[in-house]
Amino acid sequence: MNFPETLRYTKDHEWIRLEGNVATIGITEYAQHELGDIVYVDVDTVGKTLEAGVVFGTVEAVKTVSDLFLPVAGTITELNAGLAGSPESVNTDPYGEGWMIKMTVTNPAEVDALLDAAAYGAMLS
Repeated sequence: MNFPETLRYTKDHEWIRLEGNVATIGITEYAQHELGDIVYVDVDTVGKTLEAGVVFGTVEAVKTVSDLFLPVAGTITELNAGLAGSPESVNTDPYGEGWMIKMTVTNPAEVDALLDAAAYGAMLS
């Protein structure tokens, strides 16, 4: 499995890429593999300010629906519009075209407290 070193991870299998105070968030390769074929991503929290750990949406696979948890506090600013027509990009490119949301992070230092790639990989083994 691929866990890019440039990202941080949560125990709930979300990843986050921070650039300044803007974060891009999605689910890990492990999570999409466990869910199976993704058929729909539902995020109705764009424009809302949420705390870390709060559900910001759901991802629907053929056999299940799973909650998506916000890794850090902040305001959700964008949903990946490409997912409406191609939700399967979460399966084929979870760290690229399959990203889910962008947000403005309240406290960028919170990202440092998340798991690095090695710690995330160790958690799974």
